[in-house]
Formats: sequence, C-alpha cells, structure tokens
Amino acid sequence: MSKIKKQKPSSTIALNKRAKFDYFLEDRIEAGMVLQGWEVKSLRLGKANLAESYVFIKNHEVWISGCTIVPLSTSTSHIQTEGTRVRKLLLHSQEIARLLGAVERKGYTLVATALYWSKNKVKCEIALAKGKKEFDKRATMKERDWNRDKSRILKGG
Repeated sequence: MSKIKKQKPSSTIALNKRAKFDYFLEDRIEAGMVLQGWEVKSLRLGKANLAESYVFIKNHEVWISGCTIVPLSTSTSHIQTEGTRVRKLLLHSQEIARLLGAVERKGYTLVATALYWSKNKVKCEIALAKGKKEFDKRATMKERDWNRDKSRILKGG
C-alpha cells in the first residue's frame, strides 16, 4: 500500500500578475507588513488583491497603498474596517536607503508582486521595476506565444 501524502496548503496569498506584463522586474526584496487582527483573518481565507497596489517611500519608511483586503463580516463588529488603507512595510534601513537611491536617481518604480506566508507571518515581495513600452509588451506576448507553439510541436512529435 502506498502512503497518502497530505498536500501542504499553498503559502501564496495573492499575486500581481499584471506587474510582470507592465514592468521589467529586476531586484526583489521581502518585506514584512504591519497588519491588524481582522486583516490577518481575512488573509488566512485568501481575501486579498494586489492588482491596483503600489509602493512608495515617505520619511524613510516604506508604505503600500491600494492593496485591498476584504473585511470579514464575522470577525469585525466593533472596529471600523477600511479594506484599502495604507499599510507600513518593514525593511532594514540599509534596504530602504538602497531602494530610495534607485527610485530617485535611476528612475525605478517600486511594485508589490506577491503576498505570502512565511513562518506564520505575512510577507510582501516588492520589486524594483522599469516600465515597459508598448512594443516591449508586444514582444513579450509574441515570445510567450512562440514558446507555447514550440512546446506543442515538440510534444506532438
């Protein structure tokens, strides 16, 4: 008899798939998030969206805005919840200084690419990104289509 393996639940909460299409993602950094209790409960159920979010630096602190966490009706009765509030990201001061230099001098943008669990803590992956032009996006789509066709040809014999 074979042993039945339990599947470990995915640690990924939310992905920003649009970021890979709109930006050239270069350097990725893991940051912690400052959350309230109801937000953690919602994230355990996967009720988060990073599609409209962006990251900015203000007073040598890193913040994420536009990250939507849908409040649960059962967990919040006495607290006024705001699903799209600005949340603080936790980074070391050296990392903040490096990001600040890249954003101000080199023209990079900070983009949130993923939310995931790491040792029962919520982490946000942010990336230094350069914006793509329209022809870059078309080239990406053409390359993706060619790779798909190539795999079909090789698979078919």
